[in-house]
Amino acid sequence: MQYYSITLPNGIRLIHTQVDSPVAHCGVVINTGSRDETPGEQGMAHFIEHTIFKGTAKRKAYHIISRLEDVGGEMNAYTSKEETAIHASFLCEYYERAIELFSDILIDSTFPDKEIKKEQEVIVDEINSYNDTPSELIFDEFEELIYEGHPMGRNILGTPELVRGFQASDIRRFIAENYHTDQIVVCSVGNIPAKKFFHLAQRYFERFTSNLRQDRRTKFISYIPKFLKVEKGTFQAHCILGGEAFDVYHPERLRLVLLNSILGGQSGNSRLNLSLRERNGIAYNLESSYTAYTDTGTLTIYFGTDPENLDRALTLIYREISLLQNKALGDLQLSKARKQLIGQLAMSQENYEDLMLAIGKSMLIFDKVESLEEIYRKISEITSSQLMETANNILEPKKLSTLIYQ
Repeated sequence: MQYYSITLPNGIRLIHTQVDSPVAHCGVVINTGSRDETPGEQGMAHFIEHTIFKGTAKRKAYHIISRLEDVGGEMNAYTSKEETAIHASFLCEYYERAIELFSDILIDSTFPDKEIKKEQEVIVDEINSYNDTPSELIFDEFEELIYEGHPMGRNILGTPELVRGFQASDIRRFIAENYHTDQIVVCSVGNIPAKKFFHLAQRYFERFTSNLRQDRRTKFISYIPKFLKVEKGTFQAHCILGGEAFDVYHPERLRLVLLNSILGGQSGNSRLNLSLRERNGIAYNLESSYTAYTDTGTLTIYFGTDPENLDRALTLIYREISLLQNKALGDLQLSKARKQLIGQLAMSQENYEDLMLAIGKSMLIFDKVESLEEIYRKISEITSSQLMETANNILEPKKLSTLIYQ
């Protein structure tokens, strides 16, 4: 698969790959997220994701929603710790309609007071709903635990008190201070030539005033392992253990991706799934996950179980960790693990919407998209001793924090 990219004079980058499909996927990825908020702005990046669709100088909220839906398309958005994305899927003939709409809402949103008040209550309801879901809430509170005192530790939604205080002037100031043109990527996967995509994107995105990033984010450097048990009165015990891990630029990042896949990744034959669920039947929901940020990362192991099985589950998890640290994978085991991860990566490329967002984020972070062949080669070169070394580094029990809901 071939990717084409250019940079506009104002610093905005464009990336496109042509595929044979009647459906196109296009988005704008911005290198701004919840970690860029001040304490009094917590929840602002996510709030903008909601209110940016609520009216522009020439469109009301209904017209924004209907612009693509009237022709069978759909638009969506998300906010993370480090980025905000607006994206859409539509028939290829409506490329210009989508790109013009992105430009309109990113440049000319008016943030009407009436719409702001409505979205404040919508988001407060979202916060309350989230607080009612311990299996989701525990992930946010775990990051608060390990990134204590740092912007990375703040949850993305904010608090009801702060959200209800946001005004249009606060939104405009945050955008002016954080939406830098050299930190914006317009990404596309669809059946049009790159030249045509570049022409359309250039037409509508060159009107962004150049605003280059001058400051750097504050790096988190003070991780201290912690243990916390919280009485929640839940039927199940919910537990996360984990700690700080490699950032997205770390040369050993792919080793940890493979190690995580072996330990508790998405496959049913992961070691944790086989141990806790298949052999012992004490957990239904369990997973390990590795999230790499630009200057830090987290590796977490989550599970829910009956309270009486909590200690047993933790014992089994630490047993699997110890095996990865002290017993090298055999050649056959390692070969299977590599092939499994490579297969998962290959299948992810079949989802063109995910691919569009992935190449946008890659361009944002690395200013390039690495070919699958190069990634496969790197995975195939990972050795058993390297996996053991990574396991001893990242999964050392003394380095792990634990959060338990009971």
